[in-house]
Amino acid sequence: MMATPTHTPVALERTVELLGPALSQPGALVVDLTLGLGGHAKAILEAFPEAQLLGIDRDADALSIASERLASLGPRVTTAHARYDDFPAVLESHFPGRCVDALLLDAGVSSLQLDDVQRGFSYLHDAALDMRMNPEDPTTAADLVNTLPRAELQMLFQRFGDEPLAARYAKAIVTARQETPLLTTLALVDVIDRATLGGHPRGGHNAKRVFQALRIAVNHELDSLAAVLPAALDALCVGGRIVVLSYQSGEDRLVKHDIDARTRSQAPLDLPVIPESDQPTFRWLVKSPEGPSPDEAENNPRSRSLRLRAAEKIREGQVR
Repeated sequence: MMATPTHTPVALERTVELLGPALSQPGALVVDLTLGLGGHAKAILEAFPEAQLLGIDRDADALSIASERLASLGPRVTTAHARYDDFPAVLESHFPGRCVDALLLDAGVSSLQLDDVQRGFSYLHDAALDMRMNPEDPTTAADLVNTLPRAELQMLFQRFGDEPLAARYAKAIVTARQETPLLTTLALVDVIDRATLGGHPRGGHNAKRVFQALRIAVNHELDSLAAVLPAALDALCVGGRIVVLSYQSGEDRLVKHDIDARTRSQAPLDLPVIPESDQPTFRWLVKSPEGPSPDEAENNPRSRSLRLRAAEKIREGQVR
């Protein structure tokens, strides 16, 4: 494993501020569904010294580093090696029957994964084309690049990367792999660069959106997010709060849809009196997604695509 990386948590102060009102009572439980290197968790626990943490991560290396960083907090910290869509089972295993007071989901790729060149997440360094958050998972980015039909590659780049040149890149990849398999990050970057005539229309690195799309597909990130959001909202106590940090439009749409459905009445529009059972169960704390502050965007480039949303549970009940 690489040396302990530097780590700048995104929207750290804002996250603590938003979750704070739900963590004032002794023994309050905060769940970090994407513990990463533990930066958010450490700040939350230091700000609320009587809170407890359940931290979940699919990356065993990240979990090991986070556990070491949080070791001084002793029994207040519980960690679990799992995908975050396994959250209901993990919660029941460690805190049976408990509701959650505060919940954080940072949907971005972790600093450890980006900074460890050998993991294959970076388009700036040569490595095996891997991108698995959990190295025990069976499918790599190279598997997708070298086996998916052209139409599926194009759809993947469009859906998960918002890539305007998806069709051109898919065609170039299929043509190139007929000569030799694309097995490394820079081999893929070279194909993308040669297919980008006259520069990318959105600026930035030509391969940025393709790499994002492959990472999301390899790790089933949108499927996991779609699965965990309803369970996470259900698990919150009344008065509990959720903060979600997303970095891609597909992720943000899921977050907005699932929370917004619970902030509106489920009664017919012409009903004169709304029954208690049809009242909204959540209220927005941050409805329009927040990006990073200007200082954060300048000092932490990985925060620039941030979309932060937050909500509070105001009563029990579920959307029908």
